[in-house]
Amino acid sequence: MVRPNNCVQTIERVSAILSLVGENPQGMSIRDLSVQLHLPKGTVHRLLSSLTYFGYIRQDAASKNYFLGFKLFDLAVLAASQLDLRKIAEPLLHALADKSRETVHMVVWDQGEVVYIEKVEPPLEMGGLRMASRIGSRNPAHSCAVGKVFLSHLSEDELDEFISRKGLPARTSNTITDATILRQELSAIRAQGYAVDDEENEKGIRCVGAAVIGKSGRVVAAVSVSGPAFRVTKKIIQDVLEAEVVETAAEISRRLGCGGAETAKNTHEAA
Repeated sequence: MVRPNNCVQTIERVSAILSLVGENPQGMSIRDLSVQLHLPKGTVHRLLSSLTYFGYIRQDAASKNYFLGFKLFDLAVLAASQLDLRKIAEPLLHALADKSRETVHMVVWDQGEVVYIEKVEPPLEMGGLRMASRIGSRNPAHSCAVGKVFLSHLSEDELDEFISRKGLPARTSNTITDATILRQELSAIRAQGYAVDDEENEKGIRCVGAAVIGKSGRVVAAVSVSGPAFRVTKKIIQDVLEAEVVETAAEISRRLGCGGAETAKNTHEAA
């Protein structure tokens, strides 16, 4: 790839640090990095401090050398999954849209928000209203079904950090803004295997979502069916849509190579 004219110096330095640390199994000291990068130790230390905070670099307590952080492993797993994710999911998402006659989304998690990477609408003759969502748009995690799917898989510490950093702002009068109630909701989602957005993100829109599990056993995406509340009623969700969404998410998981797809089905059946 041709080097861009507007290449950002800090990004260039971070990239160099990650490459050097990765190439040295014994880790690297600040002094070693300073010499090889031709940068002052203070500059290297500031970069390493930020990278360590975000998990891209870790420091060994004994040697004080720096190593690649485990956050990079998580990203590598996600990158590998996403190479095939959209291609694998596409026919299943179209089938779900045709079956449900509502709009289908697939999202991924990024920095405490969900990012829409696929949107499939049913044929025009099947249903009236069109969703305003678009590929690349974001939503707060706590107010939408797909976001709550991701939140339900966080550890207690991760959830605490999410609430502290992002807060629980109201999007509608139905948005869950109390941490205790949110925790209860997430517990129910874990038990039943799906999440519902009851007009919590957008008034008049109801949604049901389920997790896509990658080969690593981690949630790599979430799939949902959304539509106007007068069509996507609570009864329709319970009788029809939650099963269709869970089955679609489980099948995508299976095709990604996850043995957890069967687990997702069993969780749904036991609920």
